[in-house]
Amino acid sequence: MSNVSVTTRPTQPRPQSGPAAHQRRARPARHRDDGRAGYVFLSPWLLGLALVTAIPMLVSLYLSFTDYDILSPWSDIQWVGLDNYRTMFTDDPAFWHAVRVTLVFALIGTPLKLGAALGVALLLNRSFRGAGLFRGLFYLPSLLGGSVAVAMIWRSIFDRTGAFNVFLGWFGIEGKAWVNDPSTALGTLILLAVWQFGAPMVIFLAGLKQVPVELYEAAEVDGAGTVRKFLSVTLPMLSPVIFFNLVLETIHGFQGFTSAFVLSGGTGGPVDSTLMYTLQLYLKGFANFEMGYASAMAWVFLLTIGLVTVVLFRTGRFWVHYSDGDD
Repeated sequence: MSNVSVTTRPTQPRPQSGPAAHQRRARPARHRDDGRAGYVFLSPWLLGLALVTAIPMLVSLYLSFTDYDILSPWSDIQWVGLDNYRTMFTDDPAFWHAVRVTLVFALIGTPLKLGAALGVALLLNRSFRGAGLFRGLFYLPSLLGGSVAVAMIWRSIFDRTGAFNVFLGWFGIEGKAWVNDPSTALGTLILLAVWQFGAPMVIFLAGLKQVPVELYEAAEVDGAGTVRKFLSVTLPMLSPVIFFNLVLETIHGFQGFTSAFVLSGGTGGPVDSTLMYTLQLYLKGFANFEMGYASAMAWVFLLTIGLVTVVLFRTGRFWVHYSDGDD
C-alpha cells in the first residue's frame, strides 16, 4: 500500500461569543466613561488650580522681570530682566534685615512650639477625668489661627497697661510696653506663635497612641527609668511624627505675616524689629507699588522654602526611624 500523507492546516481560533466576550468588548468603553466622569468631578478643582494658583504664579514670574507698579497700565510695563533680583541681593539692606528677622522667628519659634506641643501631648497621653476637655482647650488657640482679632488681643496683653504687666506688678516687677520695645517686640511674636501649639500637639497625641506598650514594658524590665524610656523608646518611635511636624511648622514659621502686621501697625516696627519677609514683600508691593520687585521677592521666597524642605527631607533619613525598619 502506498503511504498517503495528509497535511492539516492550523485551525484559526474562532471568535468567541457569549457574556465573557461581551464584557471584554464593553470594558474599554466603560473605562472611558469612568475617566470622563472623573474629570467632570475634578473639573472644579482643576479650574480653581488654574485660575487661582497656576496662572497667577506664571503672571508673577513674568512681573518679576519687569518694573510693574500696579498703577500703570499693562501697556507701559518695561522689561528689566534680572534687575529686580540684582537689586534685592546687592542694593537693598531692608531685604537682608527682613531675612534675618524671619530666620530668628523661625529658628527660635519652631523648636519652642514643637517642644511645647510634645510636652503637653505627653501630659495628656493618659486616661484621667476631663482629658478630652483639656485637649480641646489646648487645641482652641490653633483653631483661631493667625487671625487679626487674636493679634490685637495679644497686643493689648503686652501693652504698657496690659494684663502681662499687671501680672508682673503682683511680684513688684515694673513692666514696659513690650510690643513697642525693639528688644522685645519680636519676642512677643515668637511667644504668640508658640502659644498656638494645638495642631502639632494633636498630631503628637496620635503618634503617642501608636507606640507599642510592649516596648515600654521591655524597657522597664531592663531597668530603664522615665527619662531613659523617653529617650530610647518614645523619641525613636515618634521620630516620623516629629519630622512631619517639623516640616509643616518650619514652613509655617517662614510664612508669618498677620501677627507682625497687626502688632507693628503694618510698618514692621519698632525700628524694623518685626519686619518679617512677608511683611516686607507686602510693603514693597502694596505700599510702595513696586509689584515687579515684590514678585521677585515672592519667587525667591518660594525657592527658599522649597530648598529648606529638600534639606529637611535629605537630613531626615539620618534620624527618622520607621517601625518597619526602613530609613
